[in-house]
Amino acid sequence: MVPTEAGPTTRTVVALADGRELIYFDRGEAVGRDAVDKRPLEPGRSASQVRRDPLTGAWVTIAAHRQVRTYHPPADECPLCPSRDGRLSEIPAEDYQVAVFENRFPSLAGDAADAGVASFDGDPLHLARPGVGRCEVVCFTADHGASFAGLDEDRARLVLDAWTDRTAELSARPGVEQVYVFENRGAEIGVTLAHPHGQIYALPFTTPRTARTIEQAARHRAATGRNLFEDLLAAERADPARVVAAGEHWTAFVPFAARWPYEVHLYPHRRVPDLTRLSEAERAELPGILLDLLRRFDRLFGSAEHPVRAPYIAAWHQAPATGGEELALHLELFTIRRTADKLKYLAGTESGMEAFMNDVAPEYAAERLREVAG
Repeated sequence: MVPTEAGPTTRTVVALADGRELIYFDRGEAVGRDAVDKRPLEPGRSASQVRRDPLTGAWVTIAAHRQVRTYHPPADECPLCPSRDGRLSEIPAEDYQVAVFENRFPSLAGDAADAGVASFDGDPLHLARPGVGRCEVVCFTADHGASFAGLDEDRARLVLDAWTDRTAELSARPGVEQVYVFENRGAEIGVTLAHPHGQIYALPFTTPRTARTIEQAARHRAATGRNLFEDLLAAERADPARVVAAGEHWTAFVPFAARWPYEVHLYPHRRVPDLTRLSEAERAELPGILLDLLRRFDRLFGSAEHPVRAPYIAAWHQAPATGGEELALHLELFTIRRTADKLKYLAGTESGMEAFMNDVAPEYAAERLREVAG
């Protein structure tokens, strides 16, 4: 139970019909949390692998069983809505506030004890091992037509409590190297379920982007004796050209070398490695500034009266279990929309060579995001 100024967060754990774990997070009275999942589900089987790319050293997850996952169901068959009126879903209760459950079609599943030793097929260039880890779905609200941007601050804080709880538990699991909390929104991004939700991956490796930032932070420390993330935040706060919003504990800015047309990074002023290390004051301020940013994205291509839901990815970057002492917790939020009627597709330079080319100047993007403040 996590105490907050709005009251304690109640955590209720139940089992779904196939044995997967479901966790309800509630503020105040939790009703109907003993509802039983009555679906005739067989225990799921995940046969994913992680394979090492010999050219880059990155681990690639192969999860062929996900080809049969639920894809754009009609609203009355949404698996993330509560179970009501005889329609059974992933959430047995008739209503909920925030719910987290193990993905039915996970890219990663199982414990480190199941992994065994990394296996070879006789060729040292073909290194593979079982895709152990965990994939969870985070449902922000029972309202199918809502969005994160439409939540009030108390509900957004409850989501933050759930993210923090899951980060603490998953990062303590044997074999988990990094916990990645994120939200994809919009069909343009590739979202297959329209219900407002995010995901959490407990990964058995450090992600390539994190690995590169660890290398850069080490170079910066060697050259200057200082922390890269602290210097980066200080530089952006000193030059407000790209600052979008700032509070007592958090600052949001468009990065100097933004990859996406509208991209915002949100940093706490005090460097911490992950969500579990935030202070109560930092947690209290975060929901308001995060909701403000999401609403600005919706006003970029619409208006205050008629906002247009921007497709976006909101990615929490947290330090991995090993080698991440220099890293700082931060959110990277970006949309692939560059104008009201144009998307930013990954072209040959980006997809083929990971060399991003941005059509929108970061300074202009920051100016536009300041203009659409509520």
